[in-house]
Amino acid sequence: MLTLLSDEIKKMSHIYPIFEQTLQRSDKEKFLKQKATVFWMVGLSGSGKSTLAKALEKKLFQKGKLTMLLDGDNLRYGLNSNLGFSESDRNENIRRAAEVAKLFLDCGIITICSFISPTEQTRKMAQEIIGKENFKEIYINASISVCEQRDVKGLYKKARMGEIKNFTGIDAPFEPPKNPWLEINTEVMDYDTCLDILVNRVEQEIRFE
Repeated sequence: MLTLLSDEIKKMSHIYPIFEQTLQRSDKEKFLKQKATVFWMVGLSGSGKSTLAKALEKKLFQKGKLTMLLDGDNLRYGLNSNLGFSESDRNENIRRAAEVAKLFLDCGIITICSFISPTEQTRKMAQEIIGKENFKEIYINASISVCEQRDVKGLYKKARMGEIKNFTGIDAPFEPPKNPWLEINTEVMDYDTCLDILVNRVEQEIRFE
């Protein structure tokens, strides 16, 4: 359905994109002295995505980098507040997030995304929107048992009690990335080690040359 909608928009005779007439991403990267990239962090609720994403943003900011953090809960509070947790709504949630990330990318901004992104299909869609060369998938790995023990937001308990439906890992699937750009296992490594690995790898990618 999403593809059909996009195709219909392209057919509209009164739509005239001006992408080629605007300042290019390369101009803005030169101005900011950084290589814009989208770092798409995926994993179960409680895996540590948001914690590491926030810490990464602060570290990069301290080093003089301009960043934008897109968090799943934040977007659902505003832009995606009309979406539920059905399969179609989850897909639309990721589609919108990817389109927003692409806008920041085109502005030369290092964009950090924190979304459960539960299936290969949704992650592939995000990658196609953003562009394979700009999309760096980071798998924040922690087992469902560990995430449930942490239960930082109390969501697993509610899901087990039937108060939350279609909860990823409980009654909705999670497909671990098969070949992520980076995998960080928060189950076996401490927080400082995880953050150091993340920051060092990201810094190599955003270096302006």
